[in-house]
Amino acid sequence: MKKLVSCILFLILIMPLNTSALDTSAKAAILINADTGEVIYEHNADERLPMASTTKIMTALLLCEMGDLNKEITVTAEMVRVEGSSMGLLAGDKVTLHDLLYGMMLASGNDAANVTAYVLGGTVDGFVKLMNQKAEEIGMNNTNFVTPSGLDADEHYSTARDMALLARYALRNEEFSKAVSAEKATLNYGNPPYKRTLTNHNKLLKSYEYAIGVKTGFTKKSGRCLVSAAECDGKKVIAVTLKDPNDWDDHINMLEYGLSAIKTVEIAADREEYEIPVISGDEASVKVKIGPYSVSTLDDADFTCEVQLPKFLYAPIKEGEQIGNVVYRKNETVIDTVPLFSEVEIESETVKKDFASVWAENVKYIFKNIWEK
Repeated sequence: MKKLVSCILFLILIMPLNTSALDTSAKAAILINADTGEVIYEHNADERLPMASTTKIMTALLLCEMGDLNKEITVTAEMVRVEGSSMGLLAGDKVTLHDLLYGMMLASGNDAANVTAYVLGGTVDGFVKLMNQKAEEIGMNNTNFVTPSGLDADEHYSTARDMALLARYALRNEEFSKAVSAEKATLNYGNPPYKRTLTNHNKLLKSYEYAIGVKTGFTKKSGRCLVSAAECDGKKVIAVTLKDPNDWDDHINMLEYGLSAIKTVEIAADREEYEIPVISGDEASVKVKIGPYSVSTLDDADFTCEVQLPKFLYAPIKEGEQIGNVVYRKNETVIDTVPLFSEVEIESETVKKDFASVWAENVKYIFKNIWEK
């Protein structure tokens, strides 16, 4: 229904609910409302810890944002010189970026992450710079990436809060969301390419009906790490645990608690329809409708809706052309920006006016705009 087009770069800081009944075995954990970023539960959420293969959330996000997932590349020996879990890539294999994405997020392929690093960053070090730049952009203030796969390395760390922020951001990418929610995927790669089926390591996709992703992780240093998300009746929550020996059960309990703790409210604009004057068009104005908007939240207080539209427009205007935004806020923090589009096409007027008439009409609208301000 709603399409999110802007990056929400920070969490809303609120006191957590009374969650005495909610506990985990994790060294660090957090549970958030994916719509607003509200913290539902947290435990050592800002402690810097290794995060193992949940690192691949960032690697996969950058791959998805690159664009053309149908692009095919040829794997070199240098690209797959990495240990650990694998999607089975060998030097000389032909593989698409789409298959690298699924190889990372389902089979947790370190080879897929390494190949992605070379394709996007030129080298592993070059790609790590991109990872840390993106982390800074998102607002992951207690994170530092050293490897694209999550293999243990000095100074490779994050926090439960930062990983929740990353997952929240990444799940807005359609290709990323589709990949992490897949239980299985049949891919075609190799030399020559042949079909093979990969199974998602995330057992919650089978054991918990509302699960929609995101990523598992494990090394001896980090212990069991898990980032998960669930959605039910328009409500979405994200859970993160780091160093948790009982992560599957903990996440089901956290996700269940989160979905029951939040409710859905509707935020209404002042008007359902706006009319904007059009200069030099074959129609005098264009109408814009503000559709219904719902958000899941811990409470329904302090929501605002700001409609951003120009005072006037110049023809021509294409059908489907973006002409404004609706900005939704909670406690002055932006939670969503929804674009507004023209539902009709308006051509430039066919009757040619003399220069003086056109000039007078434009001046009228400009001075009207200044006067109203």
